[in-house]
Amino acid sequence: MNRPRILAALFLATAASAAVAAAPPFETPARVAYLLDLSSGAELLNKGADTPMPPASMAKMMTTEVAFELIDSGKVPLSKMCTVQPATWQKWHGPAAGSTMFLSPNEQVSLENLLHGIVTLSGNDASVVVAECLGGTEQAFATQMNALAKKLGMTGSRFCNSNGWPDEGCTVVTARDLARLARASIERHPKLYKQFYGQPTFTWGKTMGSGADITQANRNPILGKIPGADGLKTGHTEEAGYGFTGSAEQSGRRLIMVVAGLGSFNSRIEESVKLMNWGFNAWQSKPLFAANAAVGSAEVQLGDASTVQLVAPRAIAVTYPAGSVGGDPKLRIAYNGPLKAPLAKGAEVAQLIVTTPDGTVQRMPLVTAEAVGEAGFFGRLWLGLKQLVGMA
Repeated sequence: MNRPRILAALFLATAASAAVAAAPPFETPARVAYLLDLSSGAELLNKGADTPMPPASMAKMMTTEVAFELIDSGKVPLSKMCTVQPATWQKWHGPAAGSTMFLSPNEQVSLENLLHGIVTLSGNDASVVVAECLGGTEQAFATQMNALAKKLGMTGSRFCNSNGWPDEGCTVVTARDLARLARASIERHPKLYKQFYGQPTFTWGKTMGSGADITQANRNPILGKIPGADGLKTGHTEEAGYGFTGSAEQSGRRLIMVVAGLGSFNSRIEESVKLMNWGFNAWQSKPLFAANAAVGSAEVQLGDASTVQLVAPRAIAVTYPAGSVGGDPKLRIAYNGPLKAPLAKGAEVAQLIVTTPDGTVQRMPLVTAEAVGEAGFFGRLWLGLKQLVGMA
């Protein structure tokens, strides 16, 4: 029977006189604010992170993520051409239709360009064209969005359309889920993330009359204002207010932030920049394990090996308030075990749990260093004999 198991307790040695600074305060008028340090898994700020809310255009992150999944799995090429259906164009053009890529009816547009239109321009038209191109209908595509949300562990979210347009409360998210979605794009699709997020401008469409190219700027409020900023998506409706899911990386340390329910365009800029600066300046990160470093091992049941080595899938650190000079954080490995074979290499099967001196718990994933196959007939027989005589 599987049971929670602590395999190891480790201690990070520091000076005996070390002191730990108190968590620095942060105040914001945002109804919801959330800040996550990916290097440690530490939640630096949690103001309503699990409160259901309308995402507005931040829902387009999921439309983009579904496309990324299809592209990286080899099911759809970036060069795939999509047709702008006249009915879709009719619905999603004009001032009442919100942000636009300025597509034309019956226009053939590559998936690559449409993704730029979604990510950089926040095009409502581009989102629906992608949904219809990849899902057949927007409703069918929404089913794909929800299936992926479930796979990613976004337990507080539901998607009913591809662009976050108000739909009488059908589409809802939480800040925690938006951060989880941002993390998935960054870690599961690093090449596509780099290609599409963080672009300052994109040009598509022609002006009426002169036929001049239409170039629009990215609305990302931290792009160019925070070093290392490279994503992700703004959102605004009257119901939702002004929101933003953002990320930046500095010196190998990446933060993901979500703010929502702000009252103006300018306040979104101010609060987003302020929160990200606070995350980098009021907190510090100390390395624990390099990427792929061995951290410990776990027991395996009915496998061709009785244990499997656990490694860090990425660089792992612990986060402290700035001004802390150490302390004695306790590290332990926890998993539901013994693990059952077979196990694939790189499978996330355990967590490194770090408890800082102030009692804060930070959790980081650990993965298998190698595959473990199932034991053969004689191997299972031998294991059974060992258990019978108390050797296992």
